[in-house]
Amino acid sequence: MPTEKSLSGIVAAALLLLGPVPTLPAADRPILEISTDTVLDPDTIYGAIVVKASGITLDGRGALLLGADTGDPKTFTGTAVRAEGVSGVTVKNLRARGFERGLHVSDGEGWRVEGCDFSDNFHDPRFGWGENGRRGGILLERITRSRLAGNRANRVWDGCVLVGSDDNELIDNDFSHASNTCLSLWSSCRNTMSANRLSHGIRIAPGEVHARDSTGVLVESGSNDNRFTGNDCTHGGDGIFIRVLNGWVSTGNVFEGNDCSHANNNCIEAWAPRNRWIRNKANGGSYGFWLGASDQNELLENEACGNGRPDGPHNSPHLPAASHAGIVFMFGPSSHTILRGNVCRDNHGAGIAAIGDLAEEGPAWKAFHWIIEENILEGNRWGIYLHHADMLDLAGNRFAGNTVADLHDAGDVHGLRVHTPIAGTGSAVPEAILAGPTSLRAGQTARFDAGASRSAADAPLSFRWQVDGEPFPGDATLETAFPAPGFHRVALTVTAAGRSDLAWRDLYVVDDAPEIGTEWPPDTVTPSGWSAADPASTVHFTIDHDVHLVGTASLHAQVNPYGGGRVTLFHDLPGAPLPLGAGGRIVAWIAARNPNVPAWQDGNPLVTLTDRAGRSMTLRPEKDLLAAPATTESREGWLRIEAPVAGGEGWVRSGEMIAEVSGLGLGFDSWGAPPLEIRIDGLHLSGGAPPAP
Repeated sequence: MPTEKSLSGIVAAALLLLGPVPTLPAADRPILEISTDTVLDPDTIYGAIVVKASGITLDGRGALLLGADTGDPKTFTGTAVRAEGVSGVTVKNLRARGFERGLHVSDGEGWRVEGCDFSDNFHDPRFGWGENGRRGGILLERITRSRLAGNRANRVWDGCVLVGSDDNELIDNDFSHASNTCLSLWSSCRNTMSANRLSHGIRIAPGEVHARDSTGVLVESGSNDNRFTGNDCTHGGDGIFIRVLNGWVSTGNVFEGNDCSHANNNCIEAWAPRNRWIRNKANGGSYGFWLGASDQNELLENEACGNGRPDGPHNSPHLPAASHAGIVFMFGPSSHTILRGNVCRDNHGAGIAAIGDLAEEGPAWKAFHWIIEENILEGNRWGIYLHHADMLDLAGNRFAGNTVADLHDAGDVHGLRVHTPIAGTGSAVPEAILAGPTSLRAGQTARFDAGASRSAADAPLSFRWQVDGEPFPGDATLETAFPAPGFHRVALTVTAAGRSDLAWRDLYVVDDAPEIGTEWPPDTVTPSGWSAADPASTVHFTIDHDVHLVGTASLHAQVNPYGGGRVTLFHDLPGAPLPLGAGGRIVAWIAARNPNVPAWQDGNPLVTLTDRAGRSMTLRPEKDLLAAPATTESREGWLRIEAPVAGGEGWVRSGEMIAEVSGLGLGFDSWGAPPLEIRIDGLHLSGGAPPAP
């Protein structure tokens, strides 16, 4: 392996033998493998470098690694700097262009990448919709506790991509002017991004509307608990985009002090629960904030001004009169939402819009359980626009110059309360604290206690409750029975001195029935009777005593490798077969994780029942229950399925009705072949008398 002192001489000799490196195809340039500290010659042009050892430093001193020096950037191949399975490496002061990727590091920790320029690598501004590989500047796969500072990656497909990479720090990098994303996170958690330039992440043709999902920042597939502060995310297709194409939500992220203004579409767009937005700028886009299927979000002291105006971006006008909004929750549920201290001025449409289910005019969901306090709403068409909404508390909002209405009820608005903050209490907000169960068996009574809630202003607290959208009487406590199994929403608002706070419980009520193949004694490790009916896949079955819903355990199936087709998890019932009556029902709770984009296909789950003679019947849902679950909370929680064995009620039976069950399968099918993770709990057969002979 070359040493620091000998490397320049080796390269110089190679140049004498091979001729000027820039005239050679990239594949013919020498690849340097380094395993010791290495300093490059700034006057020499290099080919690719492979880092083979941990704990070393590669100092480019401004030297250039050159792949292709001419040609279409979307044809570039190779990786300038590649490392796999090494840690504690420092790479600094390098330039690399003309490659498919500037830097690609996988399976390591403790990396330091500083002062490097990975601009002008793979770039495809004319690519259409969809994914086009992880290419461009920097790609980190399964990298932890590392630091990227002061680097550049401009005019590339993706400036920087983190995949399965946790606890990293990105500071003062310039990943602007990307044709797909400036920065994207896939299944990457607890990272910190500060003071980076992530602007002009956009791919758009003249006259085009939607910019093909290009964005400054993309957050996807279980990227949780990250923190973004003080980044420039302006002039993107979107500025920041939390996307959920496969049902795997990203939660617990905090976005503070980022400028996402002047987006072609949405300055900020999100489709995931429990994220916080604090003092960001979302001005001059088509929409400031577009949040759909974004339950339990908080928006605090943000700017959302001048959006949707005729003299600026104004794509996709979805509010009446072809208008837009500063902040809108639309086309997906938005339960347990707080908007406090935001500034929404001069939007061509609403300052704030809370909109429930439009397709069915309200039944599917409401904009439910909101607090809207102390926002400045001036110069809009409507200050606050409400439609299909319930259980909202408003206080201290400042209205001026809204041309149609300050507060507009567009229909089906219930439980709206407008409070007047009590003078002399400052801006003190009470704290709602709720104790109570998250699961119980059908027929049990649940007790919810908010007695620990506090009022910072020493004012008396008032309490209001709803369960599944129905008001419930109660002071600091609520007791009620849940006779039927399923998912239930419990909502609490506490108010003191005219200001409010909220809390909630997502409650699972499970069946009181003996389980089939999903419950075992505490000391059992390996489940019996389970197999996989898919020769192209390998399924590892375990018993999970930590993550479960019913009883003390659940079945955990890790499908890896996964063949990409229908994989059926099949259970042979021990002992005598169970009688199967025409009124019987197969019930199960399922929690699945599919990292593939766009996730599920061809109807899920597919239920198969067999008898001892080898006869079988199947039950297929009319719509894919995993791709479109009945509640948004099921994306990260549990989904209850109940399939009538005779078919109907959204299920189609095929095959002859059998009289008894000796085996039961649940089949899953994805568009692609990344590993699947599936949990099954509470599996049982309920109801129905045996069929007549």
